Amino acid sequence: MNFSELFKQSGQLCKLSPNGKFMATCVQYRLIIRDVKTLQILQLYTCLDNIQFIEWSSDSLYVLCAMFKRSLIQVWSLEKPDWTCKIDEGSAGLVAARWSPDGRHVLSTADFQIRITVWSLISKSVSYIRYPKHAYEGLDFSKDGKYMALAERRNCKDFVSIFACDSWKLLKHFEAETSDLADLAWSPDGQVLCLWDHVVNYTLYLYSLDGRQIASYSAYQLALGIKSVCWSPSSQFLAIGSFDQKCRVLNHITWKVVAEHSHPSCVDNPTVVVYRETEVKPPQLRGELLNPGGGFSLQSKYQVEQVPVQVPSVKLDPEKHSPKLGVGYVSFSADSRYMATKNDNMPNALWIWDMPNLTLAVLLLQAQPIRVIAWDPLQSRLAMCTNNNKLYMWSPAGCVSVVIPSETPFNATSLSWHPDGNSLVLMSKDHMCLCFLSDPRT
Repeated sequence: MNFSELFKQSGQLCKLSPNGKFMATCVQYRLIIRDVKTLQILQLYTCLDNIQFIEWSSDSLYVLCAMFKRSLIQVWSLEKPDWTCKIDEGSAGLVAARWSPDGRHVLSTADFQIRITVWSLISKSVSYIRYPKHAYEGLDFSKDGKYMALAERRNCKDFVSIFACDSWKLLKHFEAETSDLADLAWSPDGQVLCLWDHVVNYTLYLYSLDGRQIASYSAYQLALGIKSVCWSPSSQFLAIGSFDQKCRVLNHITWKVVAEHSHPSCVDNPTVVVYRETEVKPPQLRGELLNPGGGFSLQSKYQVEQVPVQVPSVKLDPEKHSPKLGVGYVSFSADSRYMATKNDNMPNALWIWDMPNLTLAVLLLQAQPIRVIAWDPLQSRLAMCTNNNKLYMWSPAGCVSVVIPSETPFNATSLSWHPDGNSLVLMSKDHMCLCFLSDPRT
């Protein structure tokens, strides 16, 4: 691994372009575009206020910057630096902004979810979509970019509208069976739309493109229900993380449960490989500490432990309205070979499941709570950070822990993969750096 020097950033706003050539970084009201290979500044744009959100267009030619406090959106062009676009929502307010799949329309959500406005960069036309239920959830585009599904709330009932993204015409409008729709998600093949209810009702529904209900699922009632939902990239599995600390996997043929993965406090299966991170203080060199930021820089390594193994958990506070309980994270590897889950009341543990065999394959026990987990976009490999100066990676070949070299303290709180899987963006509170991975196969 090779690490770049540190660069300033604010608001955790650092995103790689979809084509992998550019990197957009925000420092307060400035937008900086860098070349990923050389890290040289290509463009520098100045916005009207501190930037709170950025997003690349699908063709990597435009960057959207949202300033929610000012109800403003500014769009910048890489091909034409002098070209400007400003969208002012005015008194309607602004709570969310996003690109359409074609990269030529901007969708802005007004305050109090009054409406969604579709702004065309080509014809400068404006379209309005009324009754959106949520600001951030309840809207999803199909992977091929043809359709948009939107959750709506009318007359105290949930509805779903499906729009054609090329013309923004309403194709289908139907009432959902949910009592309080929480979110929705297209399957990667664009054939099935999944809807799930609020946490107080454990209900999940599957609809076809024409609004016909295909199936429904409910594991239990009268308790907190669904916490996370994720499709496998192959569309063959639908994973549901629940507050009862279980992850249930549905198959795409019968929509029945094919696996129910629990997260026990003691793992005693001899086939499970358990990696535990252990931290050690490095020796002093000539009386000087190894950490330039001051104090000892703890080095760590993974040890394979013998089962049975106790998984540490946190004690819940019954007076808190949002308990740290249940499977809050679930995601699949790019080839659908593995599934990773994280039980929120076991913050230091990552569970990796073998999907062909529907069994637990690996358990990772970290020294500190896991902050971010991200799968390699091309292969079965994931990266993690735990709010310290280390980068953790796992693959079927094993685990590795690498100290991020820096002259100033750098605690990684966020990360994202390059589209080609050969580098990573690591972010701390105020800085970012790139980690370049050397491929042993080349």
